Amino acid sequence: MTIMDRVRTHPRMVFSVLGMLAATACAGGGGSQKTAASPGYGPSTVAHGGGGYRGAAEPGGQHLRPSQHAVDSYRPAPSPVPDRPGLGTSWGEAVDAPISFAPFMRAGSAPWAQVALHYNDAQGVEAHASYLGTRPAPLEVFAGDGSLSVALVDDYGRTLPGFHANGRALIAGEDGARYRIVVRNGTTARFEVVTSVDGLDVIDGKPADPNRRGYIIDPHGELVVDGFRTSDAAVAAFRFGKVAESYAAQTTGDRNVGVIGFAIFAERGAVWTPAELHRRDSANPFPARGYSVPPR
Repeated sequence: MTIMDRVRTHPRMVFSVLGMLAATACAGGGGSQKTAASPGYGPSTVAHGGGGYRGAAEPGGQHLRPSQHAVDSYRPAPSPVPDRPGLGTSWGEAVDAPISFAPFMRAGSAPWAQVALHYNDAQGVEAHASYLGTRPAPLEVFAGDGSLSVALVDDYGRTLPGFHANGRALIAGEDGARYRIVVRNGTTARFEVVTSVDGLDVIDGKPADPNRRGYIIDPHGELVVDGFRTSDAAVAAFRFGKVAESYAAQTTGDRNVGVIGFAIFAERGAVWTPAELHRRDSANPFPARGYSVPPR
């Protein structure tokens, strides 16, 4: 009589055969496999391999009970936390962008003006615009009294669209597209511009601080910032990309992804801005009449 005949004759032996097969499988497939989720976006999930039933039938020919290891193996893994929607700024290709150095004495410790540009993909901008009840259009943001302006431009120099609402400026970008930061000076004075992208200083890539030194923009000049500076002669281009792939997310974290900041400092000495020239031009030689009073 063959073993299969004995199995047919004695059904209880089926469990013993299955137990031996399970034991053989356990012996040959040990270990565990770990699969990690995207960095910073949820816990790693662990899928156990190797097997799981005890190797022999229990007394009395009862059905085998799975081991605790097997129960753990077949529990569904926790769902990973999805990536944040929208755009961040990636570390792009190397771009030639030589610089030189010049002395600059700030007029004071506080910035003359500060500007923030928030950016997102088209879907995010449309959603934000709809939320605030407005529509995007090519956007250039003016700083201080309007003497300087900042904007984001594409590879062809076209100003990217955006909108103003509730004191916020939001710019629409496109995943994978390169962009540049442009600052224009409408005065006869020099200014120093400290710039950050996603909370990182564009010169050294560290968490941004207005007290760090920035770029100098000449009178009636235009400053173009092409990327994160890698040397005196080159930068890594700014490119819109997924938040998880942004330079910030891969270095210090993604908390401040989606904003570009400017701290603008006037140079020590007189600054002939349009506002100051207007005050000179509109000075009244005969103000309201009154009597002399002692100085305070």
